[in-house]
Amino acid sequence: MRLFLREQLPLIFVYIAQWFFVTLVYWLDGYRNPSIAGYAGLLSGCLLVGYLAFRYATNRAFYRKLQTPPDSLEQFTEASSSLSSPLNERLQELLRSQFRLYRAELHNYQHKIEAHIQFINQWVHQMKTPLSVIHLLVQSEDDKRFAAIGDEVDRLRKGLETVLYTARLDAFEHDFHVETLRLTNIVRSVVSDQKRLFIRKRVFPSIQIDEDLKAASDEKWLSFVLTQLITNAVRYTTQENRKIYFTGTRSDSETVLEIRDEGVGIPASDLPRVFEPYFTGENGRHFQESTGMGLYLVCQICDKLGHAVEIESEVGRGTAVRIRFG
Repeated sequence: MRLFLREQLPLIFVYIAQWFFVTLVYWLDGYRNPSIAGYAGLLSGCLLVGYLAFRYATNRAFYRKLQTPPDSLEQFTEASSSLSSPLNERLQELLRSQFRLYRAELHNYQHKIEAHIQFINQWVHQMKTPLSVIHLLVQSEDDKRFAAIGDEVDRLRKGLETVLYTARLDAFEHDFHVETLRLTNIVRSVVSDQKRLFIRKRVFPSIQIDEDLKAASDEKWLSFVLTQLITNAVRYTTQENRKIYFTGTRSDSETVLEIRDEGVGIPASDLPRVFEPYFTGENGRHFQESTGMGLYLVCQICDKLGHAVEIESEVGRGTAVRIRFG
């Protein structure tokens, strides 16, 4: 009703103005009978009110639709039997035409994105083969140069894994399988895969998890999350002979896995933003390998798996990341 009155205000003002000027013309011409002028105004006013009432009755559903935002794109173009006026029908047809164009553009971009993701997946898998060959060639050599090549191969493999999992994140619902996992097995497996990183940085893992501690999760995605956390923990541990602690606890309602390092820590001003994409903070100025994607991916994957992730840190004392399995 309010929208209808706002739209008809110009018409009401024009009606009042024309009634005033017509009455004024008759007054200046010498016809001075206020009762007749008032009666004429009353009759024309009744006609105006009748016209406005008719317009509102025939367009009431239309105005209600304009005032109620749609819940979906399909609702946006739904036809109504009450919208029978030519203007309403033409507007509805225009909206349907725009919706068809929008949906066609959306499908076009979606197809391009899917094709790009498919290309990325194929490219990553193709790159893994030469990396595996290089790794086999250098792992049996004792020369320090070959050891350095092996380290760079590991970095390349991790980079490719990050690209692959980032590309798969949008299709997460089609690429995960939840099962009951023994946490100590998952942690030991990931730590074993990262042994070259631990040896290179001379940092040691300390696993303090009960053998019977279990959690419901996806093994592949959880392993990737742990790999990101271990990479960060080792990267920001600048002193040798430090430890990365893996601790598992169980309360009445949830299982908690904590990864704690003895590294440089994160400034308090950066903590609220560490899960944002591409945010590297103050530490990113001192560690050139920082990309700002590790913790972002950890947060996104844990959210999709239904796990809560928390982080605590103190400069000079280290960082602790906890994953809470519901």
